[in-house]
Amino acid sequence: MLRHLTINNYVLIEALDIDLQPGFSVMTGETGAGKSIILGALGLLMGQRADSQSIMPRASKCTVEGIFDIEGYGIQDLFEENELDYEPSECILRREVAANGKSRAFVNDSPVGVAVLRQIALRLLDIHSQHSNLLLENPAFQLGIVDTVADHADLFGQYRELYARIIEARRQLREAEENLARRQSDEEYLRYQLEQLDEFKPQPGEDEELRQLQSALSHAEDIKIALSGIDALLNGSDSEDGVGAINVLRRSSQAMQQIARVYPAIEDYQQRLESVVIEVRDIAGDICSLAEDVEYNPSRLQQVTERLDNLFSLEQKHHVGSSEDLIALADDIRSQLASLADSADNIQALRQQISIGTEQATELATKLSAGRTKAAKQVEKLVKETLVAMDMPTVVFNANVEKAVGLQPSGMDIVTFLFSANKSIAPRPLADVASGGEMSRVMLALKALTSKQTHLPTIIFDEIDTGVSGKVASSMAQIMAQMSSGAGQQVLAITHLPQIAAKGNAHYFVYKDEVGGRTLTHIRQLDSEQRITELAHMLSGSTVTEAAMENARQLLNEE
Repeated sequence: MLRHLTINNYVLIEALDIDLQPGFSVMTGETGAGKSIILGALGLLMGQRADSQSIMPRASKCTVEGIFDIEGYGIQDLFEENELDYEPSECILRREVAANGKSRAFVNDSPVGVAVLRQIALRLLDIHSQHSNLLLENPAFQLGIVDTVADHADLFGQYRELYARIIEARRQLREAEENLARRQSDEEYLRYQLEQLDEFKPQPGEDEELRQLQSALSHAEDIKIALSGIDALLNGSDSEDGVGAINVLRRSSQAMQQIARVYPAIEDYQQRLESVVIEVRDIAGDICSLAEDVEYNPSRLQQVTERLDNLFSLEQKHHVGSSEDLIALADDIRSQLASLADSADNIQALRQQISIGTEQATELATKLSAGRTKAAKQVEKLVKETLVAMDMPTVVFNANVEKAVGLQPSGMDIVTFLFSANKSIAPRPLADVASGGEMSRVMLALKALTSKQTHLPTIIFDEIDTGVSGKVASSMAQIMAQMSSGAGQQVLAITHLPQIAAKGNAHYFVYKDEVGGRTLTHIRQLDSEQRITELAHMLSGSTVTEAAMENARQLLNEE
């Protein structure tokens, strides 16, 4: 339960510091006094969006802090999951919003993300506003009521997890089939490309080798003449005296050798020249061989030119720059073609996974349906009993469970609440026929029903009495009081009706006053005499009569 609430610098609240009582409490005040501001502050504590415009002028930040007693509500797992200290007798939630719009959240003085704050707050506090009645028009809300009464959260969790896996497998299957269809449409072209590349058989480094060979074959005659001329110069076959470079070098070496005995300084040069003779003789031999090998071969030149042209054409066609790139392309195409078979296997595996998952999910959904059908009867019975207690003796309320088409995220059921205020009129969908006051009573009946299963520590009703008055209001107050005692909840009702305000164990009064030229909102708990006066105001308006005071006393003394 919410034991203490502190609000600082929020809208019209400069400083609010109040203890809240267990059981059933009420909050009243003039329209515009600030009750909605207090709810807005509690909304911040529940993780709603922060707005820097909500901070009082000239304040650096606003702060909302709630101290909860959470002993026995079974939420220790939330604290363990988020590595937070668990203090069951004093759990402190705090939210701070700075003037620059930045927000900070704390649980037991440990900084947390707003999502963690929201997760914990939603297990501690439920605020039912006037707009919450619109939920009755939502099929998902109606199904949720039946599920809450069925109390099969574990089974529902298993189904949702399995359904999510089926949806993901379907997405993967759709993507795999689209990819396979797209690639299969290109398969014939890919095979043609690979066949062309495999037939050509490009070799690593072939580009440069072919270019060099083409150049040599194109200039074969010039090369042969040049090599023959070099051979003649080296061996002397082209000179008048028949003396070539090799003979000249050899004679020079012999001359040096002859004087080396008397001129030792020449010995080193003679050895070096002898090495040159040997090297030139080797070069001459290689030149002679090269000259013999070089032959003008138009047929070979044509072959090389055609190979080089075809290689270049393939590179241009595939937008690559070398034979190595063509080899890599061929390998990639082989990989793509091989993956087509893998894709087909993967598609088959996904289809099997979906088939098995659908079969298992259908079994779980069937169990959910059985639980919902049984729970729907309980909802019908208990809601009708509660509505009869709220002065609707001839009400008809049905929780209709129908089969959906195929598996849905929630199973294979659609729940529709059917309603009629009179037995003589056939029930129709609740949102189509119920008045505002009837919707309020139905919502209260549902809250009273589900509160036994949800075990929420604190629930706040913000003017759930909209559209009702008199005896009905008194009955609604009695039901809220029973909720606080029977379900062990702390229930706070914000109301304009004296019949409800009189039933609270504690009564809080929200009011405005002027302080230093500023309008500020305050709240205080009323004592017995102050309650009588406030109820009299609610009964008679601004002028309190003795009759109103007596009527207020009677309301407070009614059981």
